[in-house]
Amino acid sequence: MLRIIALLLLIPLVDMVMLVVVAGELGAVPTVLLVVLTGLIGMLLVRAEGRHTIAKIQRKVLQGDPPTDELLDGALLLIAGALLLTPGLVTDVIGFVLVIPPTRYPVRLALKKWVVTPYLEKKTGGFATGSVYVGGFPNDDGDGPVGGDSGGPGGFGGPGGIGGIGGATDDGVRDIGEAQDLDDVEDGDDRPE
Repeated sequence: MLRIIALLLLIPLVDMVMLVVVAGELGAVPTVLLVVLTGLIGMLLVRAEGRHTIAKIQRKVLQGDPPTDELLDGALLLIAGALLLTPGLVTDVIGFVLVIPPTRYPVRLALKKWVVTPYLEKKTGGFATGSVYVGGFPNDDGDGPVGGDSGGPGGFGGPGGIGGIGGATDDGVRDIGEAQDLDDVEDGDDRPE
């Protein structure tokens, strides 16, 4: 977390230094024009790519597929738009990397691999990514039914099991046999059903 904060504080500092260096080489007016021009071109690209991404999202939804990549593209385009509106050359370069599809693709893959997938793994316990425990029950030693206990309530040999209908268990619970439907019990009521 501290690295992210340090990076966010470092970018404007590097941006200011780059602006001073470029202004020293080109002059103040061309540097301002360069920053404004990159911002305008970037906003036109963000707008065009945003429309294209919205169309892809709608197409995926109509096909019944989840638009996961397209939503990540939309988030990256939002970040790119904010960076391109920020005056500076470094933020403009980062914004252009996020806007242009061939350079946005590896960023999206890295985002999925190192941010989205670990987050989903943590929140769902592996169900979203498919890495769940599938080797039976965790405490099963394989010596009988579930849990390895072959007797007792619900087991195959103890009271309450197949051989002991109607018996009492160690904890005082008594199995009363099969339940009957209310319709099968005669209650002496002569009303029609």
